[in-house]
Amino acid sequence: GNRRESNSYMAQGGVAAAIAHDDNIIKHFQDTLEAGRRHHQEEEVISLVKEGRDIVLELVAEGVPFDRNDDGSLSLGMEGAHSANRILHCGGDATGRYLMEYFLKTLPTNISWIEGQMVFELIKDSNGRCKGVKTIDQSGAVHSYAAPHIVMAAGGAGGLYSSTSNHPTVTGDGMALAFRAGAYIADAEFIQFHPTLLCVEGNTKGLVSEAVRGEGARLVNDAEEEIMEGVHPLKELAPRHLVAERIFAHRKMGRDVFLSINLIKNFEQKFPSISAMCRENGVDLTLGKIPVSPGCHFMMGGIVIDSLGRTNVEGLYAVGEVACSGIHGANRLASNSLLEGLVYGKRLAEWINTKTRQSFHFVLEDSEDKQTFTQKKLLKTFNVKKFQERMMESAGIIRDGTNLQKHLQWLHSLDFKLDENLENLYPTDIQKYFMWINSMIVTQAALLRTESRGGHIRSDYKEENDEVWLKRRIMHELKDGKVRTWVDEQVKTKIYA
Repeated sequence: GNRRESNSYMAQGGVAAAIAHDDNIIKHFQDTLEAGRRHHQEEEVISLVKEGRDIVLELVAEGVPFDRNDDGSLSLGMEGAHSANRILHCGGDATGRYLMEYFLKTLPTNISWIEGQMVFELIKDSNGRCKGVKTIDQSGAVHSYAAPHIVMAAGGAGGLYSSTSNHPTVTGDGMALAFRAGAYIADAEFIQFHPTLLCVEGNTKGLVSEAVRGEGARLVNDAEEEIMEGVHPLKELAPRHLVAERIFAHRKMGRDVFLSINLIKNFEQKFPSISAMCRENGVDLTLGKIPVSPGCHFMMGGIVIDSLGRTNVEGLYAVGEVACSGIHGANRLASNSLLEGLVYGKRLAEWINTKTRQSFHFVLEDSEDKQTFTQKKLLKTFNVKKFQERMMESAGIIRDGTNLQKHLQWLHSLDFKLDENLENLYPTDIQKYFMWINSMIVTQAALLRTESRGGHIRSDYKEENDEVWLKRRIMHELKDGKVRTWVDEQVKTKIYA
């Protein structure tokens, strides 16, 4: 992949920050807790909304082109589960692209980019400290790079599912790599399905931002019934898991579901990227209806980090969607994800910059010899499309014990080892293997959590069970070639530091 192939680059919605005169960080904090069903580390949420607000105001002062109203004031949008207009956006529905381009343009000159290589292993020294990465390129050459600090910012795992808003390269590689290196993984069962992906002929094509509902779009089925009526007081802007569950239920009954955009004035001006995507897929916007279906959008869990982004493996850090920082709880509040990237990215960078610079040899060893690729028989029979469909059915929007158990048995029947040697495998096969690991972790966690909370919905345990599960996290670790799974009673992340 390259630096523009990421979920951050594709982010439509915006950045949430309590900067309006009638808003404050306490409201933002409470909205975050409500959306994530109180499965948070609350002190982390407070610092996120507080530091996030300051960073956003800094970016405004630096001249990031956030959209403005005619009077020059910042245009603040509304999204689901927010109690105030607090979403800053750029280019209508292209916030991620504008922000990423701004950062790429303002990068210092001492940054080197290496693109078109896939990291397949983290290198550790004899003390268990992470000190580098091994990569493979398309020609089969293996490269090794050393560094005093290895930061994982590899995004989520939407590609595990047949319907996703994520960039196609995002299949959870970062989580699998860190897991194999001994890092703790937590909250893998909490996966957010975005309610509205453009759906054409049964296939999802891309995201239709929640901001469209924030501007007044209504969800209707093919019988013109408003499907959120009476479900939740916020209707279309209810927390995402409720909206996704409702659309899913109607589609299961054989109904088509649409976003009715008739009430939105100047739709194409407000949402240029979404309008272009609709046109490319043959959807006529003059009819005032966009066909939608839910798809995998965001992973709340991931590599366990402390407030600075440090993992339990010394020298290894994680930032953004690949990390589990405790700020999203069981379901992320809309537009808190770019905020997380900004806050933790800045915090970790400042901390690393205070460390004494070790003189490090950047390239460890480059094996000029091309690998002779081998293909395990197993990987020949591993069909990605079928795998993604199985994940959607068994560990998707609605789960139950029987299907999760069956899926886990099927995953075990594939004869992989968790500490498989990946040298000589094709990059596409390594990706399949990582998908298998992630699927194992997600399914195991979803089976263990016998309640419904946020993005984790069990049809056989419909209620939240605070007595058993409130603030308890399911943790995974690779130890001696086996998965160790336990329930963490700690609210605060315990890290080596």
